[in-house]
Amino acid sequence: MSTTRVGFALTGSFCTFSKVFQVIRELTEAGYDITPILSFASAREDTRFHPQTEVWQTLQEITGKKPLSTLPEVEPIGPRKLLDAYIIAPMSGASMGKMAHGIFDTPALLGAKSHLRNSRPVLVAPSTNDGLSTAAENLGKILAMRNVYLVPFGQDDPIGKPRSVVADFTKIPEALAAALAGAQMQPILLGTLKKEGK
Repeated sequence: MSTTRVGFALTGSFCTFSKVFQVIRELTEAGYDITPILSFASAREDTRFHPQTEVWQTLQEITGKKPLSTLPEVEPIGPRKLLDAYIIAPMSGASMGKMAHGIFDTPALLGAKSHLRNSRPVLVAPSTNDGLSTAAENLGKILAMRNVYLVPFGQDDPIGKPRSVVADFTKIPEALAAALAGAQMQPILLGTLKKEGK
């Protein structure tokens, strides 16, 4: 049985990176061949969550590969059929808006566009403070796209941030298996997600 090749792209919902690193580690340990990909913001920004050098080092340590971070690096993904599946996690509201309107101008998004030319699955894990506001329309458009699947998501703080939604990142392996089989994991909509430490 051949190894499943997965592109794993991170966009600028920096507060979720620690959870995403854990998922990438789990997928790698499960035998997936992971190629890390960074949006421009994810590749360049130092944040209160992670300095950019830590992001690069962590991904390279987990996967054994230097992250792809430029448009020329990701463009061959489709023409060369380099991947079996493509994950964007976290997918920020800005990235969702671009993808919903056909704007693929970051490495994370251009990689997805290039991959989709082969009718292979793209799995999206939303994370945005306006998912039940201005980004709701974009979520709907993405859900209707062919060969694009969503990681189940819910509200992470209904009282403090009533319009915020975030994917349950622990469900990425199961959602990936479903997407590879051409199915959307159900249910898509979850209730309130349990916060860490509660």
